[in-house]
Amino acid sequence: MTLEVLTPGKLLYTGAVEHVQMPGLDGSFGILNNHAPMISALQAGKVTVRQAAQKDGFVQEGAFYQDIAKSKDFEFEITGGVAEINNNKIIILAE
Repeated sequence: MTLEVLTPGKLLYTGAVEHVQMPGLDGSFGILNNHAPMISALQAGKVTVRQAAQKDGFVQEGAFYQDIAKSKDFEFEITGGVAEINNNKIIILAE
């Protein structure tokens, strides 16, 4: 499954992931491979990512570099946004 994290100014991350946990308006929810298609508004909170075994993610601005280099798991804070899940691709448009 592929994850892309975008902000209005830049692409923060793209890569293969096993699991993503994010803060929905009605509570936190997780996405695994072959999840049903959906679109969800996100509230302020923590997004937790478990990368796939092959680390093919990259960071344009260095925001997650240290965490990604140390572990399969990393997390970051958002102030809100939208997530789209479709065909094993997750796109997070974050503020």
